[in-house]
Amino acid sequence: MQSFDTKADDLRPGACTTLALPDGNELAVFNVDGEYYAIENFCPHKGARLSEGALCGHIVECGLHGWQFDVRSGECLTVRERIKTYCVKVDDGLVKVEVQ
Repeated sequence: MQSFDTKADDLRPGACTTLALPDGNELAVFNVDGEYYAIENFCPHKGARLSEGALCGHIVECGLHGWQFDVRSGECLTVRERIKTYCVKVDDGLVKVEVQ
């Protein structure tokens, strides 16, 4: 298991940052009212970056075609699809995303 960190102060409520992984994949990390969530960053429909979508509560909407995903579970609310989620913890002011 690997841990990738970003500063909690850099990720204000309602904001998103991206995290590049060594294997070339990318994560979107969201702050939803002080709770942090990490999901794979690309929409399975057409590959748009979810980090560039609109966040409303726990739901991020893909900016390309409007597919909506719950950042807590990865569940798509538009069609029967799911994206991968990652465990996130805050420790000493760092948002830590665990990647297996």
